Amino acid sequence: MSDLSNAELQRYARHLAIPEFGIEAQRKLKAARVLCIGAGGLGSPITMYLAAAGVGKIGLVDADVVEISNLQRQVLFGQDDLGRPKLEAARDRLLGINPHLELQTYAERFTAANAMRIAADYDVIIDGTDNFPTRYLSNDVSVWLKKPNVYGSILRFEGQVGVFAPHLGAPCYRCMSPQPPAPGLVPSCAEGGVLGVLPGLIGTMQALEAIKLITGIGQPLLGKLLHVDTLGLRFRTFTLRRDSECPVCGENPTITEPIDYEGFCGIQPELKVKTISVRELHALREKGDNHFLLDVREPDEYAKAHIEGSVLIPLGEVTVRAGELPRDKPLYVHCKMGGRSAKAVAALEALGFTNAVNVTGGITAWSDEVDAGVARY
Repeated sequence: MSDLSNAELQRYARHLAIPEFGIEAQRKLKAARVLCIGAGGLGSPITMYLAAAGVGKIGLVDADVVEISNLQRQVLFGQDDLGRPKLEAARDRLLGINPHLELQTYAERFTAANAMRIAADYDVIIDGTDNFPTRYLSNDVSVWLKKPNVYGSILRFEGQVGVFAPHLGAPCYRCMSPQPPAPGLVPSCAEGGVLGVLPGLIGTMQALEAIKLITGIGQPLLGKLLHVDTLGLRFRTFTLRRDSECPVCGENPTITEPIDYEGFCGIQPELKVKTISVRELHALREKGDNHFLLDVREPDEYAKAHIEGSVLIPLGEVTVRAGELPRDKPLYVHCKMGGRSAKAVAALEALGFTNAVNVTGGITAWSDEVDAGVARY
């Protein structure tokens, strides 16, 4: 068991003063290795509180850079970090909280190709992501490696926390959700929004569950799912049961190694459609090029920000309103970041349109690269 230095004894004095916690629990924290997948809204409070609590080693996986829209909830970062790799900024912040921390960073996406390698060295795996492929992957890897998986999810005003650990008698994530929702049915935080304080609440609870698992104090949420409604400040706990037919943790598992998680979740490969950059589109507009600019976002998004001269037809209405679109001049299609507009272009091509072109990066890129007066949301 790791010994504590005089400096550490002073740092963790309030822990050591708790009779049910004491020096043995603190030693367990120092000896622990925790992997956090994602350095975003959940990963920020998770890693900050685990670092402050005295966890000896934290692994952090993230390949993104800090953007201004992150700052409303991702408290690892500040204004001066804009444009920096998240892991670089996170290292400065976490070691500033606790210089005794060993921080291992992985500047890559957590994928089927690297998940087993990354997770193998850790005692607890914490999922701080907001997408279903990574949730299923982190769950499966945790089951195979016999590591507890501390789950959290957030959207708008609501969140969930749970601990999945079949090796400890609890169900796994697949026992609760055997199949992912249909693509597009559950929006991401970027699409649906999230109240800034919510990830602080849920991420802190995830950190708490990790501490309980490591030290053996209290009752972790094994076989339980805690649902939080912040608008009514209601907490509800649901009991989860193991599925004997679960394909990963059941009696006769059929998934015993990483699979195509994006395919499993119904996420299609990037559509191969004609594209134009926002800078190229701007140049054509400056020259007075005759074209039609189609915006396929939702009305509330259009009200927040739109490109002058664009026409709004939400993605779900494009095919039924295709008669309103020209076929005799360039038809440039954009959304927020380029995903929905690519689908629209593909749908129009299937209807015989040969002039439809996707605007890569969407209105977000337009705001960043062409016109900062267009609000970025």
